[in-house]
Amino acid sequence: MKDLIKNKAQDIFEEIVEFRREIHMNPEIGHEEVETAKRIVRELEKLNLDEIRTGVGGNGVVGILKGGKGEGKTLLLRADIDCLPMTEQSGLPFASKKEGLMHACGHDVHTSILLGTAKVLSEIRDEFAGNVLFVFQPAEEAAPEGGAQGMIDDGVLDDPKVDAAFAMHVWNSPVGNVSFRNGPMMAQSDRIFVTVNGKASHASQPEAGADAIVAASHIVTALQTIVSRNISPFSPLVVTIGTIKGGDRYNVICDKVVLEGTVRVFDMKVAEEMPDRINKIVKAQAESLGCTADVELVRGYSITQNDPGLFEIAMEALSEQLGRENITIPEFPASGGEDFSAFGKKIPTFFMWLGMESEMNQGKTTLHNPHLVIDENCIPVGIESATAFTLKFLEK
Repeated sequence: MKDLIKNKAQDIFEEIVEFRREIHMNPEIGHEEVETAKRIVRELEKLNLDEIRTGVGGNGVVGILKGGKGEGKTLLLRADIDCLPMTEQSGLPFASKKEGLMHACGHDVHTSILLGTAKVLSEIRDEFAGNVLFVFQPAEEAAPEGGAQGMIDDGVLDDPKVDAAFAMHVWNSPVGNVSFRNGPMMAQSDRIFVTVNGKASHASQPEAGADAIVAASHIVTALQTIVSRNISPFSPLVVTIGTIKGGDRYNVICDKVVLEGTVRVFDMKVAEEMPDRINKIVKAQAESLGCTADVELVRGYSITQNDPGLFEIAMEALSEQLGRENITIPEFPASGGEDFSAFGKKIPTFFMWLGMESEMNQGKTTLHNPHLVIDENCIPVGIESATAFTLKFLEK
């Protein structure tokens, strides 16, 4: 089966690359992936699928394949299909045709891999029992609530009842390599909004006012004590203030500052403690300097977790298909956020990184970067990985 999967992935490589480049040239932002969805449906209609559903959670598309050996478990394979609001500067001959829109996070590659996996599995459906859902998900980048939740709300997990979900993401590691770990893969990603209110006065008379800029500065530094003094050093946590806006003129004591930032955490207990701790620090710092402050913490994507049982299945399946030497177990999770985690609140999930770097694109593999270039030779590796995982999961 290993050689069969590998050969089939290679056989469709050129047509999948052609599809990928078409998607790459015509990116669509989250919640607006209308033409992308139509293009996916046209390809799925060429396959021997049992059902194709459209308009799931907005522009989501779901293809359903039933195994030829009868009833069994149901596995959901997911790819995100939206782009980012960036202008491409890669210099590729198939660069985005749309100013201000680019597939700068590899979702075009994820979509292509899932389509290729659907092609391979539809050709070998007589080899397995159970069901496979090919889920093309919109709006992954639309934090704080991405498109996964919308598809869940529309019943993507219900008919047939899904037992587990699988997804992957391109990563700046070598082509041919995949990486994953047991437990957390990515962080919970929340947002902080702080408004500091002071009292304006002339800069030469600070005693007549309450300086919101000084208070905001104290708040920014004090928030870092959560990381250094409130949380165990063995529990990774990031608290970052990314924007600070305030002040109208050089000689006026500022009366209002707005801060915006993010919290990244890998432990739900720590995540639950954050609102109270942030609120206390912000308000105390503001009050100590004669100001007041309002705090809002908006929950974003939750922790992306790999289920222990699915981790073992992946180790077995991908060691057989790719070779154990091509699997890396990261010591730490990544601090980014991913709305695939919404599926993990309902069912066991597995998420992995897919290497996309080679000599042709070294130094150009940073995600969310206008110069991003992905080595397309990662596509058959992704197809092999998803196919091998699916077959191993369904036979267990």
